[in-house]
Amino acid sequence: MDPPDAAAPSVAQFRFYEELNDFLAPALRKCEFPYAFTGTPSVKDAIEAIGVPHTEVDLVLVDGESVDFTRRLTGGERVAVYPVFERLDIAPVTRLRARPLRRTRFVLDVHLGKLARYLRLLGFDALYRTDYDDATIIRLSLDEQRIILTRDRGVLKHAAVTHGYWVRSTVPRQQLGEVVRVFDLGSNSRPFTRCMLCNGELQRVAKDVVADRLPLRVRMYFDEFVQCRECAHVYWSGSHYQRMRQMVDELAVAEQNSRL
Repeated sequence: MDPPDAAAPSVAQFRFYEELNDFLAPALRKCEFPYAFTGTPSVKDAIEAIGVPHTEVDLVLVDGESVDFTRRLTGGERVAVYPVFERLDIAPVTRLRARPLRRTRFVLDVHLGKLARYLRLLGFDALYRTDYDDATIIRLSLDEQRIILTRDRGVLKHAAVTHGYWVRSTVPRQQLGEVVRVFDLGSNSRPFTRCMLCNGELQRVAKDVVADRLPLRVRMYFDEFVQCRECAHVYWSGSHYQRMRQMVDELAVAEQNSRL
């Protein structure tokens, strides 16, 4: 006698919206497609199996009904998955993203060193070290209530992660604009208040305190200085500052234009 056939997989129809399509294969973007599965996986498991981190999702509708991540699939459902709504009130439905953190602080993965420096330039608390592994990043995110910024989608699929974002761009200046836009950071920036090297806070310091550490031309032509409370690095308004000031101003203009 032949062995019985294995049970046929169940199928649900999925559709992902807006920037969630960035995680999908081209053939699956901006269209409804079938997802085959066995057993009764949760909505969260299915979404991440398809390739979308749960931290990017804010609303799931199953057959038109708002559900949470624990909803089980049995087959035949139509599932619509929406990204984080930053400026749209969806209070009557089940929001899946954790509540916003009271303070906007970040921890970044090894691929985003220059972005970390740029965020510090704007005054944001941004932890970054080249020896941070995934476990360290997740622990810092949870222990210190930090938003994970990463180019590795796998980190965001970890069950413990509550606040995270996959940075789409690979160009640091564009990454900065992207993060400022996504987290609506424009009105909260405090440029030139944090050390770009170590993330420490900056404080004004008298010239005579740091004079012996300054190049001769700097001692001759500059009188105002700030120093990092952590690593003691000294900053002044030289040509590098002027380039950074121009970048900050351009970013502010771009943010303002995006709101028009």
